[in-house]
Amino acid sequence: MNLRRLILDGRARLDPATLRESSAATREILLDQPWVRMAGLVACYWSIGTEPSTHGLVLALWKHGATVILPVQLPDGDLDWAVYDGPDSLTPGPSGIMEPVDTRRGVDAIRTAALILVPALAVDRTTGVRLGRGRGCYDRALARVGPNVPTVALLHEGELLDGVPAEPHDQRVRFAALPSGIAQPATR
Repeated sequence: MNLRRLILDGRARLDPATLRESSAATREILLDQPWVRMAGLVACYWSIGTEPSTHGLVLALWKHGATVILPVQLPDGDLDWAVYDGPDSLTPGPSGIMEPVDTRRGVDAIRTAALILVPALAVDRTTGVRLGRGRGCYDRALARVGPNVPTVALLHEGELLDGVPAEPHDQRVRFAALPSGIAQPATR
């Protein structure tokens, strides 16, 4: 069984209460970080299914004055970006994922973010290699980001691993946020 399937199967076994508690803990840990609170422009994502929920985090960042941009998936699999302007500013996209209705800012909008929060199935605790769902959307987006911008993958406990397979195009993250805390891989 491949690693993606193994993690997705594990997530499917998490009960709703555990998912809520895990997401709330991760949100609070992130909001306690000065570099999160001070970020004026945050690139995030609107979580789906058993991903660590970002809904409360996006709302909290927005209410605290950050400009939050969310992805809009393009037909070629790349990510465009648009501003989140509250819960009523979202509509289902072509694949059912909620997307902002604001004017699109282009694929390079992520370059201007002071903080980038991305989905992941796992992160390698040593190298920071991020395992996504295999479509490469976030790898393309993260390739546009400077090396000093905090890139953070949101994970459930047990998804920070010793050894994540990597392809040449895979992008690393600087941090992993889990309900138990923030992890920073040893090397990049």
